[in-house]
Amino acid sequence: MRVPLSAGEFEYVETGDPSAPPMVLLHGLRSSAATWEPVTPALAERWRVFALDQRGHGASARTTEYSFEAMRDDVLEFVDRLGLDKFLLVGHSMGGSVAAIFAEQHSGRLTGLVLVDSPPPDGEGDWTVPPRPDGELDYDWDCFVAIFRQLADPDPAWWADLPRISAPTLVISGGSTSPVPPHVLPEVARRIPDATLTTIEGAGHVVHQTRPTEFLDAVTTRFPT
Repeated sequence: MRVPLSAGEFEYVETGDPSAPPMVLLHGLRSSAATWEPVTPALAERWRVFALDQRGHGASARTTEYSFEAMRDDVLEFVDRLGLDKFLLVGHSMGGSVAAIFAEQHSGRLTGLVLVDSPPPDGEGDWTVPPRPDGELDYDWDCFVAIFRQLADPDPAWWADLPRISAPTLVISGGSTSPVPPHVLPEVARRIPDATLTTIEGAGHVVHQTRPTEFLDAVTTRFPT
């Protein structure tokens, strides 16, 4: 399905009962809404699920501007255009960072927040932009470069404003096989007033794909419908 937003046409996948409570899924960098396919059928048994291709990814618009803030604003425009008042927001990796900074400004729109192996960027690590892969890509390379630059030099407010998130929050860690340093996600959960941390040991970074059953258990336990 497609929806027109200010930045262009955006693609999304909708599943579930239209009368069920809404859930919005945000994918990671170089990914698309398809990343959620291992868990979408089960989620759609409880929620009306909207999986969005974020700008520069999948079948959504390629734009002249890429940033976490622009993607945050896309989410607000997307839910407003679809008439979603309050919803459960789930983000993985880059999408989790987008979800966190959305929640810092718009917690009143959320029934809950799920951050999947994704802290706000803190500038730590090596974010040197690698050479562009050969051939055609299913994402905009300009987006990749822009996001890497923000990962290297993030806005300090993204961490400082975590206590402003008032929505119930679930932080999911992929454990020791994740590239996220082990101390980071516990600190995220500590700073958000109503947050719980669940570690799925051995799941790695793409928790919803490697351990879909445990991922679903974590989400439905924290957010029963």
